[in-house]
Amino acid sequence: MSDTVIAVENISKSYLVGHQSGQRERYTALRDVIVREARNYARKTVDFIRGRQIVQGDEIEEFWALQDVSFEVKQGEVLGIIGRNGAGKSTLLKILSRITEPTRGRAVLRGRVASLLEVGTGFHPELTGRENIFLNGAILGMAHKEIARKFDEIVAFAEVEQFIDTPVKRYSSGMYVRLAFAVAAHLEPEILVVDEVLAVGDAEFQKKCLGKMDEASRREGRTVILVSHNMSAINSLCSKGLYLQRGRLQRVGDARSVVAEYLACAEVEKSGQMIFVGEADQQPSKSIYFTSVSILNHERMVSSQVQVTKPFHVCLRYAVARRVSGVELGVRIETSDGIAIFSSTHRLPCDKDHASQERQQATCYVEIPAMFLMPGSYFITIFAHTPMIEFHDVHEPALRFEIVDDGTPFGHRNYRHLGLIMTDLPWRFDQ
Repeated sequence: MSDTVIAVENISKSYLVGHQSGQRERYTALRDVIVREARNYARKTVDFIRGRQIVQGDEIEEFWALQDVSFEVKQGEVLGIIGRNGAGKSTLLKILSRITEPTRGRAVLRGRVASLLEVGTGFHPELTGRENIFLNGAILGMAHKEIARKFDEIVAFAEVEQFIDTPVKRYSSGMYVRLAFAVAAHLEPEILVVDEVLAVGDAEFQKKCLGKMDEASRREGRTVILVSHNMSAINSLCSKGLYLQRGRLQRVGDARSVVAEYLACAEVEKSGQMIFVGEADQQPSKSIYFTSVSILNHERMVSSQVQVTKPFHVCLRYAVARRVSGVELGVRIETSDGIAIFSSTHRLPCDKDHASQERQQATCYVEIPAMFLMPGSYFITIFAHTPMIEFHDVHEPALRFEIVDDGTPFGHRNYRHLGLIMTDLPWRFDQ
């Protein structure tokens, strides 16, 4: 009997996207509006009668989120799916979770599937935590006795004992995701599908979740599919990697080699600047989003190379669509093989002056001191998030840059064993 648990054959998924042509016109007469709306109404009526997707707008565009994706996952493997925003990762997970059907191709899954694609997936807000555990178990096809046997372990893992009989609508986002993951992980599905949702938890909970997924695959022989922007987690947890780019499969194979190719071949500008065009149109629901990121050398010039003895800046330009409290901007610097070296975050002010206008543009700078990073090639990931609640915008890797040696001994290859970070620390000697 084959040990293949998931077989995806030429999966493609298309969506119809509508545009309002009148928004691009400098002048629109009333008669033009009436004619356009009448035409839209007639088209929507025909689509409804024929059972087709109803799309807003008078210009229809076909968008392919996935195109001819094929791969296999064997029992006990942990598959990490990586790719830039809009690569089709979440669409693929929704197809595997039977949330949406592919336009072409098919996916064969052998065994029960538990999905955790967003905070509180499958929870009813009016039911208590206890009731939602049994409800989710029943949805997954578990018997009542089987759920009851795992109940105490689920509650202990989620750390919600005090609130287990409270309606989950009163839970914080952190409590939501802890209980949702605990249910999905402990009810023994043969296939566990997890999106980037774990990023909303605190560091200790993320560590616990990664450990649980590792245990599920290694000891219990369950198959895990994980989407993450954390390349270190993909390298350490996943045995297999899958790299998507603009809906197409670029590579599938050993996780480390796939991550290395992704970081090397990702659409990263070599000029030291990346401009994110059309982000507002592609993601209209975002409260805050980035429009560009740049590397500025010590002379405040855009450059992909900086000197190790000189400070440099990471320049972030972003737009605020709606005021949201508690938003933090973050910068993470990683090595060429995806190992995170450090990150820095800063909370944005939430006042009328900062977000008084829709789509307001703003700029901030993060200074990286001189003699801090060893010479070498690095990647920058930028993100905007509300800690432990949600990510508003993520670009990974957003930019690649190089720190060059300009006369220090640290740049010599014999000194690479010193590590990645250099800094002056206080030394004290006792007489």
